[in-house]
Amino acid sequence: MNGEREAMMWEGLNGDVRCSLCAHRCTVKKDGYGICRVRKNIDGKLYTLIYGLATSINVDPIEKKPLYHFYPSTLSYSMGTVGCNFRCAHCQNYMISQATIEQAHLRYVSPEVAVSDALSSDCVSISWTYNEPTIWFEYTYDSAKLAHKHGLKTVYVTNGYITEEGLREISPYLDAFRVDIKGRERVYRELCKAKLEPVLESTQIAYELGMHVEVVNLVIPGYNDSEEDIIWLSKWVAEELSSDIPIHFTRFYPYYKMQDINPTPISTLEKAYKIAKENSINYPYIGNVMGHPYENTYCPSCGKLLIERAGYHVNLFIQKPECPECGQPIPIVGLEG
Repeated sequence: MNGEREAMMWEGLNGDVRCSLCAHRCTVKKDGYGICRVRKNIDGKLYTLIYGLATSINVDPIEKKPLYHFYPSTLSYSMGTVGCNFRCAHCQNYMISQATIEQAHLRYVSPEVAVSDALSSDCVSISWTYNEPTIWFEYTYDSAKLAHKHGLKTVYVTNGYITEEGLREISPYLDAFRVDIKGRERVYRELCKAKLEPVLESTQIAYELGMHVEVVNLVIPGYNDSEEDIIWLSKWVAEELSSDIPIHFTRFYPYYKMQDINPTPISTLEKAYKIAKENSINYPYIGNVMGHPYENTYCPSCGKLLIERAGYHVNLFIQKPECPECGQPIPIVGLEG
């Protein structure tokens, strides 16, 4: 089992190489690795070591990503590999994202097999998820091209640290960009070992390129749960993207290196929902709270219940992208009309 392929998105530097795939833009010396630990300088060329190597494959509801305005109540063939370009202290999938290739249980799945399995599983889309899909770029790029040929939609569930050149390269074949905006600079610096600005830039570019964008904000007590934090994010999304972009405020649970932090109070999430509404976000949601009414989609004009969610059980009361009560356009991809 060998996932070694010459990488895309790099340049040579007299024996060293500079990767231009993510915003770290690692300079990698001979026999060295990028921050992601899955891209290696071999004899002055950059190689990916994980082409086609998967740790996790599942058929998931699209709502699990979470994507609420993209082909609701459909299935997505979901794949993850090993490694990450972040070092999030609270990562829920740290057993694969922070593992090395040697530590992970991997199996080879060609793009052709992945697409065939997705089709035979009645999936509408393929999602690259569980760990950061950007670092799997060569494989996701080939798979996305093939998926489009067979009528499948494609999804990145991403931390948004992809470079502009990487995003533009894959953009003709990428339909949805479900991005984490984790908070302001302190959160990225202290918890993720990264920076905020590249995430905002890639999110804007994805939106400008016509991808479907939804934002997730994991609300962590003491880090990004203040009223000022929620106002900042809501205003940024409304002003730099669109008031119609969904924001999912999701509940933190103690994981990995942050087991001393209590779960987010539900009241904090409810407050975030209301603040987002007050700051021009038409479709805020709360997540990781099973069966809460703020998981549902309501018409921002007349308040009619359009999509009811209880976990991953979905009831659609809308058949085309407009409110059946008042006619307000509702920006949901994948409905008729």
